[in-house]
Amino acid sequence: GGGAGCQTRSARSVYRGFSFPRMDLDALSGFKDPIAALDEEDADKAAAAEEQDARAKAEIVHIRVQQRNGRKCITTVQGLNQDLDLKRILKVIKKQHCCNGTVVDADAEGKNMGEVLQLQGDQRANVNKFLVDNELHPADKIKIHGHG
Repeated sequence: GGGAGCQTRSARSVYRGFSFPRMDLDALSGFKDPIAALDEEDADKAAAAEEQDARAKAEIVHIRVQQRNGRKCITTVQGLNQDLDLKRILKVIKKQHCCNGTVVDADAEGKNMGEVLQLQGDQRANVNKFLVDNELHPADKIKIHGHG
């Protein structure tokens, strides 16, 4: 047991005084890759195009109805502008149409879908009318899903 301990100490003392050569990283900063500059421009253009597409898709409000158990269903409103006070909108809709509801932070498959309004019952027509009448969203940018 004691011999193995002595051997590791002597091995450490050999490397204690030795310093490994270090590469000068400042020397590499002057190198410019012309292809990398093109890739960055393409990436910037692609990011701008994606952002514009996301904004165009975000402008559409989706009103869906989801069946629960038996005759029960819920209405979801997705894609409202995040600058709006969704809790106040929900409060008014609940009061006008005698239903309960909540604001849910929907994060589907890692993609942040923003906050979604959930209302009890089939409130698709009521929500559509409310958004158009109060000029919260243009009628041509509201998509009502489902039949009914």
